[in-house]
Amino acid sequence: MSIENREASAAPAATADVGTAAKETLEDYTLRFAPRSYRKWSTGVVGVTALGGIAYLADFAIGANIGISYGTTNALWGIGVFAVVIFATGFPLAYYAARYNLDLDLITRGSCFGYYGSVVTNVIFATFTFIFFALEGSIMAQGLELGLGIPLWLGYALSTLIIFPLVVYGMSLLSKLQLWTTPLWLVLMVAPFVYLLVSHPDSVGSFFAYQGENGQGTPSLGAVMLAAGVCLSLIAQIAEQIDYLRFMPPKTPENSRRWWTSMILAGPGWVFFGAIKQIVGLFLAVYLIANVADGAAVANQPVHQFLEIYRDLLPPWLAMTLAVVLVVISQIKINVTNAYSGSLAWTNSFTRVTKHYPGRLVFLGVNLVIALVLMEANMFDFLNTILGFYANCGMSWVVVVAVDIAVNKYVLKLSPITPEFRRGMLYAVNPVGFGSMIVSAGVSILVFFGVFGAAIQPFSPLVAIGLAVVLPPLLAIATKGRYYLRRTDDGLDLPMFDEHGNPSGEVLHCHVCRQDFERPDVTKCETHDAVVCSLCLSTDKVGDHVLPA
Repeated sequence: MSIENREASAAPAATADVGTAAKETLEDYTLRFAPRSYRKWSTGVVGVTALGGIAYLADFAIGANIGISYGTTNALWGIGVFAVVIFATGFPLAYYAARYNLDLDLITRGSCFGYYGSVVTNVIFATFTFIFFALEGSIMAQGLELGLGIPLWLGYALSTLIIFPLVVYGMSLLSKLQLWTTPLWLVLMVAPFVYLLVSHPDSVGSFFAYQGENGQGTPSLGAVMLAAGVCLSLIAQIAEQIDYLRFMPPKTPENSRRWWTSMILAGPGWVFFGAIKQIVGLFLAVYLIANVADGAAVANQPVHQFLEIYRDLLPPWLAMTLAVVLVVISQIKINVTNAYSGSLAWTNSFTRVTKHYPGRLVFLGVNLVIALVLMEANMFDFLNTILGFYANCGMSWVVVVAVDIAVNKYVLKLSPITPEFRRGMLYAVNPVGFGSMIVSAGVSILVFFGVFGAAIQPFSPLVAIGLAVVLPPLLAIATKGRYYLRRTDDGLDLPMFDEHGNPSGEVLHCHVCRQDFERPDVTKCETHDAVVCSLCLSTDKVGDHVLPA
């Protein structure tokens, strides 16, 4: 089935635009529920594919940077704060994605933001994807320059262009890519660290004693929170994990244990792997500073971290080859995820605002161009500032949605338990989530830039988290939950879920695009007394198919 045919048939009803010939499976169900008929992967394959997306080397750079700035003790406590916050907020989001087969934007819509209110969170997420695409692309360019003599500017371009063809086919290709490359990546990454522990046991003592570049690494709550703030810029990574978790198979009594294991490890569990990489990155940086001439100049660059250790183990030519291979594999594994998720986020926002669906590949190109511009601007020079600032926005969004699910749904019972994302069923903006995020992000950014004084400046992450925890329940109580659902009935007298609580696989026919879709992806079109799918609703320019309030 093709988007072109669907949009052409929808044009007479003024619902969509003709202009893309990409197959629906190539679009990987952008903007919509992932149907049971498409989710053919096992829980294990989905889990490994999702974890393949955390192969990035940015963690090594982040761990090195915060350790060099604040010392080992403060960095380790900061990483601990990061891990606790990420797991606690990521769990309810990952569960909802895997259980109801929705990406984080669709979850955000119904969880206290509203149909148009979640557009701003999509922009936040898209920003995350191109910031980290640029960071990983920069690391790859450093490897290509070191190993092959390729100028940085050309390396930036190559690390961008190589990703485009790999992302065209969505989950069907990405699952194979992540599965095939993970074993080699693990060996290349783990071997140097194990070698140092065995052959240089004294490096452990040096690591824990390291005080930072200014020798001021004594334990300090302010330094811990500054370190945590940089790490927490990764909080939006859960959205990328969810872009894979939405393809989990239905949860049944037979696969329940495997389902939960994959969901936890590949969902909030990614943070344990991320924290380990940050600690290893700091460990390698301290070793380079203490044992390698001019090591301090390159200690925060992952390609140099691994190259120096490989040189102790192997002939120079082989050490260089393996370092470059590790960097290239890692960059490809994470940047296919960054590019894929970013294209989904941009497409979601654009389609809702303009009622025009240009296809995911258009915004794949947009995301890559923005990332390339950041790389050419040498973002490594101001990495901590970029990540610290972004963390406030990312934390505000993710924590607000997590609190709405955990508290407003299950404790206060003011938010509907089952997620809703279809146009016409939701209000345009829900002040519970939208208002909470704007206040939380706005105030914490002011704190971050020192508007309220230097004493509170390091604690902007706590301000963001605190406001994002407190405000959603307060606003839900104040509004009595009235802005969650514009309608409670979608007009179809068919159950939404099967006997195990999974989204129903019942197939219905959309009268606009004349294609079949599963029950959760459609509503009744009251104007024509027929059924309409969610994408045709999204691209309905005159509201002809949208159910009345």
